[in-house]
Amino acid sequence: MGIGKKARSIGQIAEGKAKETVGKAVGNASLARKGKAERVKGKVNYAMERGKDKFRH
Repeated sequence: MGIGKKARSIGQIAEGKAKETVGKAVGNASLARKGKAERVKGKVNYAMERGKDKFRH
């Protein structure tokens, strides 16, 4: 696994957190839910990539 996939996952986490925060701030529940889902997806991808690294080394 390259560093690119980890970076993409971290970016996805940050983007999701931003969407979630903006959604809560403006009262847009749909945007907040989408942001949370994206953040969780980023965390899962990041954990998968870290797990792959553990088995390789």
